[in-house]
Amino acid sequence: MIKPSYSSKKRLLFLFFSIMIFFILLIGRLGFLQIVKGEELKKGALQQWTKGITIKSKRGIIYDRNGKKLAVSISASTVWASPPDIKDAEKTAKEVARVLDLDEKAVYEKITKRLGSERIKQWITKEEATELRKLKLPGIDIVDDNKRYYPYENFASYVLGFTDIDNNGLEGLEFTYDKYLTGTPGKWIKTTDSYSRQLPFDEEKIYEASDGVSIITTIDEVIQHFADKAAEEALILNNAKNVTILMMDPNTGDILAMTNKPDYDPNDPRVPLDEELKEEWANLSQGDLLNKWYEMWRNIAISDIYEPGSTFKMITAAAALEENIASTDSHFYCNGFVRDIKGVELKCSRWYNPHGDQTLVEAMNNSCNVAFVNLGRQVGRDLLLKYIKGFGFGETTGIDLNGEQGGIIPSDAKNIMEVQLATMSYGHGIAITPLQLVNSLSAIVNGGNLMEPRLVKELIDDEGNVVKAFEPVVKRKVISESTSKTMLYMLEQVVLEGSGNNAYIPGFRVGGKTGTAQKIIDGSYAPGKYIASFAAVAPVDDPQLAILVLIDEPSAGQYYGSTVAAPVARDVLEETLNYLEITPVFTEEEKENILKTEIVPDIRNLKIGEAGKILTEIGFKYTTEYLELTAESTVIDQFPLPGTEIQKGSIVDLYFNEREENHIIMPLLIDKDRNEVMEILDELGLSYELKGEGIVKDQDPPAGRAVYSDSKIIVEFGMTKE
Repeated sequence: MIKPSYSSKKRLLFLFFSIMIFFILLIGRLGFLQIVKGEELKKGALQQWTKGITIKSKRGIIYDRNGKKLAVSISASTVWASPPDIKDAEKTAKEVARVLDLDEKAVYEKITKRLGSERIKQWITKEEATELRKLKLPGIDIVDDNKRYYPYENFASYVLGFTDIDNNGLEGLEFTYDKYLTGTPGKWIKTTDSYSRQLPFDEEKIYEASDGVSIITTIDEVIQHFADKAAEEALILNNAKNVTILMMDPNTGDILAMTNKPDYDPNDPRVPLDEELKEEWANLSQGDLLNKWYEMWRNIAISDIYEPGSTFKMITAAAALEENIASTDSHFYCNGFVRDIKGVELKCSRWYNPHGDQTLVEAMNNSCNVAFVNLGRQVGRDLLLKYIKGFGFGETTGIDLNGEQGGIIPSDAKNIMEVQLATMSYGHGIAITPLQLVNSLSAIVNGGNLMEPRLVKELIDDEGNVVKAFEPVVKRKVISESTSKTMLYMLEQVVLEGSGNNAYIPGFRVGGKTGTAQKIIDGSYAPGKYIASFAAVAPVDDPQLAILVLIDEPSAGQYYGSTVAAPVARDVLEETLNYLEITPVFTEEEKENILKTEIVPDIRNLKIGEAGKILTEIGFKYTTEYLELTAESTVIDQFPLPGTEIQKGSIVDLYFNEREENHIIMPLLIDKDRNEVMEILDELGLSYELKGEGIVKDQDPPAGRAVYSDSKIIVEFGMTKE
């Protein structure tokens, strides 16, 4: 036997210790991975093995102040593909494209991607979902989803706003309260291999979504409809660029109605309601289209600034009265002009027939510019600017909507020149928003408290429990109770004896102030372009409603606030006062006038503008209960018929030539079961969505409302028969 040499032994020992060190390092590394890094690696492995599909939470409901649903989430389904689980891509693409009416090539590209999951189509119909499920295509999943739906279509769209395709709020309350409305999404989780194929014996887990909370707004659905109808009619009758109506509870700051016309439907916010605009927009570039969208979504009531004109005389008068600079009996002389400002000549609207000597009350009735220039001089630039800021001009109101502007006022009294002091006193030389004006009017008539406008009263959960309440907020005291009462008296005189007479309502004490201001375009006054406005309060003895009507660029002949805006405010106020069941109190003179009768004229075959003008001049009111009206809408029938003798102030129902054949009165569905509801709605030819089980507890639209054949009916079940 040959004995190993010393060098061989050394090599063997080196090899032995090398192997030992290698195994020690290997064991150490294994221990490090198992003990130190174990949890982290385990988590990473699980993440690689699992595939999750988000289950969206149901967005909270937006209610009006009385519990009517203004924005809801309806059930819809989304189709997802799991490419690794698809057996026959060509067949699957063909079937999916056929059922969902999609391009087969586009579907094929989606289902052959090297991804774990791919969305094919969001918000498919119930029929499409049923047919796809019957096909049982491997790798095609139908996930329950929900879609935002606005049952009243373009109703209060600038208040509610809208959401994107993923139910994220983009405008209005949907945007401002998005974090409350959204809720917490859930997850559908399953275990897969490296090719994203579901592993056998895998236990799927579904983590349910937590729904968002709901909002109770201050908007009153009925009052909002009054404002919407009046704004639509004013837009057409005056051939105006746009019309804005705001109504507020002056004591709480609650916004009861906010409307801008023309508007949009939040169910399809990128498509204009006007057919001509649809055709025009079809040829626009993407950049131009974006600009048009943002212009359409802009809330004029809070985002557009304008010179208020004579409505601002309320602020000048309130400042003078509060500082005891003037009283209702103070006298002012009008010779038609202000000529003592170097280089400038200012004139009264009645410069051709000056008002002469007049009290402050008469000056307000006459809306005399000369009198208010002299009153503004007496108040002085420091005090006038103090009250301008005190009433909230130059700052945002704090309303819960995005895009609010603060307006433009002098930053410091030192910057106010003599001519600017003069023009500011009657509402020129400053810029404000419509909301700021109606909010300042509320402060003038509620005892002097400037409120923070409120749009949301409460946040509630699914069971109706209050999650968060928003109480009325008084920002500051601006004028005293006594000044407020004096201003109410003066505003009432404007309606009884002055320029606001077209807002007079028999039986109700109304106060108001007219305004007509020439528009500024590109930095200079535009000839022939005006903004007509009327701000009003009712009842004067117990103010409950403050309203502002703003008509931009009326071009049907008249453009004064007294002639085009005041009648609109009167109609909305009268309908609202009756709706709120405020009892009218008639004077003896009013009682006598009520007994007067007139013969109903024949206004058949006339267009809406001419027919409405004839009826109004005689002293009649009229209704136009139609969802779609244009300047070309023609009266085809009327009730009462021509020649009938009725009381002045009575209502004449007008029937038009548009969509009459599709007009349907919504039936009462409450307390009916599912089969009865389906039978009724199928017979009427209406499309519908049924939610829940049991007996009908709610329906939208409500019974008695006019709907059309293309309307969608939402029916909620949940009650059980006794």
